[in-house]
Amino acid sequence: MNGNTGTAGQRIVLHADMDCFYAAVEMHDRPEIAGKPVIVGADPQGGAGRGVVSTCSYEARAFGVKSAMPIGQAYRLCPDAVYLRPDMAKYAEVSVEIMGIFKSTGCRVQQVSIDEAFLDASHVGGFAAARDLAVRLKQEIRDRVGITCSFGVAPSKILAKIASDYQKPDGLTVVTPEDIPAFLAPLSVRKIPGIGGKTGAQLEALGITTIGELATCDIQRLVGAFGRSAGLLREAALGHDESEVVERDGVKSISKETTFAHDTDSPDEIAATMEVLVAEVARALADEGLYFKTVTVRVRYTGFVSKTKAKSLLHYHNDEAAIRSSAGELLRELWDGKPIRRLGLRLSGFRKQDTGQQTLF
Repeated sequence: MNGNTGTAGQRIVLHADMDCFYAAVEMHDRPEIAGKPVIVGADPQGGAGRGVVSTCSYEARAFGVKSAMPIGQAYRLCPDAVYLRPDMAKYAEVSVEIMGIFKSTGCRVQQVSIDEAFLDASHVGGFAAARDLAVRLKQEIRDRVGITCSFGVAPSKILAKIASDYQKPDGLTVVTPEDIPAFLAPLSVRKIPGIGGKTGAQLEALGITTIGELATCDIQRLVGAFGRSAGLLREAALGHDESEVVERDGVKSISKETTFAHDTDSPDEIAATMEVLVAEVARALADEGLYFKTVTVRVRYTGFVSKTKAKSLLHYHNDEAAIRSSAGELLRELWDGKPIRRLGLRLSGFRKQDTGQQTLF
């Protein structure tokens, strides 16, 4: 993709995505493990551990390890990897520094997770200037934080996000308006943000494997398969996305829920699922740079009978261990041994992280 200057008034969006963020921070802090397979997540316990992989280095990915994979499966694929427990407070601190670098550009910044953000660079003077800005930001992150970042530069958020993944790691891809059809056409439909395994499989069953095929598919055929979502799929395949880069308002709560494939009364399955929920809300907490005070667990039984119980702690916390302890206590109090259909975990009662203060808890 080229870096030609866009026309006057052209919208330009940057998407920045840190490369294997947690693992990259750990390898920077521990040079002796750099270049090795590094897996950040739950304790593998020799392959018997519960929980999931939070993230892993590219060396670990070469063995087939992926984020959100059960930690036991990761251990079987790569038993000699360096396994580390997540240090969410440290990652949040690094994230705050990176977001500060982005905000210093004068661009409007929308942080969407602990390790990625959109920047509205429409004012910089065209795509060539936006590319230069991305180069400068990549170098500043490398110099100040010691990790790499991949950037996508494009006329819309959805295109910028696809572009940031195009040349990972340490990539930079610029997609100008005239580049859009040629850039998108050969890519897998699964590269479109929001198309997961189920939708991807449905499209592939229709013989639609590339974004180009989706863009040119008869719309009535898509409507027959996806109903009202057909139009959204077509717009995504064309790279159309009018959503603005907006700074986020304050978060009132962080919730994660999961529905079991089959109602279960297995203590091991329920405990392992709660461990996944704990890891997910802990990551979201770090994304927002927040401390919490209240934990709530919700259990829905067969027949849609629900029970909810909350606990407010004496002090504000930001660590996964405090979430795990409180969630486990609440679950033991709630669960009466009957089959569970759905399990949920919520954090609330927040205060913003003070980046100038050491973590107390």
